[in-house]
Amino acid sequence: MKATAIIPARFASTRFPGKALAKDTGKFLVQHVYERVQSCPTIGDVVVATDDDSIAQAVKSFGGRFCMTRANHPSGTDRIAEAAVQLGLRGDDLVLNVQGDEPDIRADVLANLVGDMSKSHNTYRIGTLASPFQDNGPKVGAGSPADPNCVKVVVDETGKALYFSRSLIPYPRATEGAVDQPSHWLLHVGVYAFRADTLQMICGDKKARGRSLEASESLEQLRWLAMGQSIKVTIVNHDAVSIDTPEDYAAFVDRFQRMKHKTQAEVPL
Repeated sequence: MKATAIIPARFASTRFPGKALAKDTGKFLVQHVYERVQSCPTIGDVVVATDDDSIAQAVKSFGGRFCMTRANHPSGTDRIAEAAVQLGLRGDDLVLNVQGDEPDIRADVLANLVGDMSKSHNTYRIGTLASPFQDNGPKVGAGSPADPNCVKVVVDETGKALYFSRSLIPYPRATEGAVDQPSHWLLHVGVYAFRADTLQMICGDKKARGRSLEASESLEQLRWLAMGQSIKVTIVNHDAVSIDTPEDYAAFVDRFQRMKHKTQAEVPL
């Protein structure tokens, strides 16, 4: 089974307006994401869903596909739902939502998600990714399991999501809330796979929006759990970070340039 990947990209961003068009590496940020996703052998088509003509023209300039969507979508999930209709995706068609600010996303982790969703066709209609925190990473502060900007997920023995939270779950009672080994916690990686009909259903149920769980943590996946959906969590080793601020982007540019120079140095003369 091959999936269609849709990359939602809008110009407006509270902390980094226009980030999709940032081009300090010589490529648009959205182009980095597009090319990474396109390299996954189990993804058949890649499309950028945007409401901004400048982003559409940027995608066109590097030979990518795009579709124009409404500007007033409350989330990226709603934007890809509109795009999926435009693309004629329906029923059991598999739709991946890959964020346009994940330039380090790896083809192998996307392939793992597609593979899991293909194997669990009759059990799960929604899938996502998670990765253990790194033990050599911070135990407190930004980027640690205790960081509320890092969404954690708890799963059962079959990989089914039990809950997502910004809080430290599970709570380490023995250490009174102190993080000992970060790898005991799972970081939610914001890539989703949906069956096309389920995607339309969860976006079409307006009455379910903003209920207590979703509103409390500002996590839309909690609405899906409350609606009775089962979410398959594919565990991968993935330490990529999203680009949320100009500082995040500067760090990405630095990583990209260092890797580029390293690659060039390894090429024999």
